[in-house]
Order: sequence, then structure tokens, then C-alpha cells
Amino acid sequence: MGHVRATYKGLSLPPLRRILDVRGRLYTVNAVTRRGASRDRLMLKHATYLGALALSLAATTGVAQDATADTVIATVGDTEITLGQMIITRAQLPQQYAQLGDDVLFAGILDQLIQQQILADALTDVPGRVDYAVQNERRSLMAGEVINDITNGATTDEAIQAAYEARFAAEKPTTEYNASHLLVETEEEALAAKARITEGEEFADVARNVSTGPTGPNGGNLGWFGAGQMVPAFEDATMALSVGEVSDPVKTQFGWHVVTLLETRNKDIPTLEAVRQELFGEIQEAAIQARLTELSDAVTVVRPEAGQFDPNLLSNLDLLD
Repeated sequence: MGHVRATYKGLSLPPLRRILDVRGRLYTVNAVTRRGASRDRLMLKHATYLGALALSLAATTGVAQDATADTVIATVGDTEITLGQMIITRAQLPQQYAQLGDDVLFAGILDQLIQQQILADALTDVPGRVDYAVQNERRSLMAGEVINDITNGATTDEAIQAAYEARFAAEKPTTEYNASHLLVETEEEALAAKARITEGEEFADVARNVSTGPTGPNGGNLGWFGAGQMVPAFEDATMALSVGEVSDPVKTQFGWHVVTLLETRNKDIPTLEAVRQELFGEIQEAAIQARLTELSDAVTVVRPEAGQFDPNLLSNLDLLD
């Protein structure tokens, strides 16, 4: 198969650790060891020495046609670097690289993988932590594939439409209330506070002066709320008010309130598009949980007995050596 040869110069991508594994899986494992910090600094220094992944592509020759994921782009000794490996690396780049074209990234990604392979080949004694990290990564990726299949099958437009209708078919537009209140310990204090308001003082000023509730400092404003969000006695008193009216003292388990209604508004039924992502997430979660339960019921899972293992073992990094 033909190889693509490129020369490039110009700006550099961030050091090796930033691109080599954008999720930090491999290097995070290294970094948590006692030697990890110095090893990480060495990687950064070495990446700079090797060129730190130049971005600008000056020229390319021999562009391959009819390429597949298995197409060999370069070799390092006996190891092949394939187009599929480069595609995966491109797909995992941070969002900051989305603005760069593939022609710009091609040389940088290839150089990245070549450097990685050169360094990997220099490791003659592979530590156990590498194998454990690879095992975890494989498990995670395979589980992710199953989750993708579940999600794609469950979150169809039809399913989202059905969930929307099930939730909102019987819904009607409701009224929301914007109110302020003051809270005191006794009815006498509440009556005195209302008298001050009736005599011309601003409700917010009186609330700031006497209210013991958490909204006192901001004049007692509660913001917008709908039916069922407040305790019944308080809600009933608020809903009975006209805009601008001040209530008589209202007793709840928190003390004595005086309430004023600032304004009302109609809360319409949300459109499908407004709740699509919410419904998508709910359907997805339900589908994944159902499938996980189904699969769990079909397999024997043996868990450790309580106290069988010391949880502090999780911090014993020496076990990875």
C-alpha cells in the first residue's frame, strides 16, 4: 500500500500529553504514581524536542484513493499506523481543534502517533498498570457501543412524540404568581407590619426591617411559583389576592406571614422542541436501565462480602508495579 509523505512547518499543537490521549487515560495512570510527575514533565520536554506536532501542511504527495480504515499510512519499525487509528485520534481531539481542517491536522496527528509508537517501542518492561488501563479502556469502549445501540433504538422521533403526548396531553395552561412576603413569629407582629404597609410604607422596606425569613434582606420577594410549590395555607392566601393587594396574617408551620401579590402570568404548555432534550434523556436512561436489568438477570455476579477487602487498597499504588 502507498504511504502518504508530508512536510510541514509553522505553529505547533500543545505538547504530547494534550493530544496523544485527550482523555488522559494512559498518562493519568502514569501521573498518579510516585514517579508520575517527573515522567510527565519528561514527556512534555521530549514532545517539545521532537517538534511538538507542527500544524501547517506545506505539501502532500501520493494521495491514496479508495482508502479504508485498515489502510497503512506509516510504519514505525514493524508496526503499522493505520488510517483508522488516525480517524479515532481526530475524533477525540478537544473542541478547540474543531475549527481546524483535516488537511491541517493530518500531519500533526500522524507525527503524534509516530512519536507515541517510537516511545512505546522503547519500553522493554511493560508495567502492569498499562495492562490494567488497557483492560479498563476496552471494557469502557465496549460498554459504550452497547449504550449507543440502546439509545439509537429507543430515542426515535416516534418515541419522543409519544412521551410528549403522555406527559402533556392532559395538561392545561396554568397561572404563575410573583409574590413577596414577610415572616414573623406572632400574629401581633404580623398585624403591626401590615398596619405599617397600610399607612404607606413600602412592603419591601417593612419586610427588610422585620422579616425573619431568608428573603427578608431582598424585601421578601419570592420570585415566580405555581400551584403546589408553596405550603397550602400560604398558596391559598396568595391565589386569593389581586395584584397589589396585601393579605391578612397567614399562619403556617414557619410562623406568621403577610403576603402581597406583585404580578401573575400564564404558563403555557411547553412545545415538543422545548422539552425534546429532557424527554430524550429520560427515554435514554429508562432504556439503558431496562436493558442493564435484563442483562444483569441473565448473568451471575459475585460481589465481595462486607469487610472482605480494605477500601484503603484503592490508594495502594505499589500494587500496580
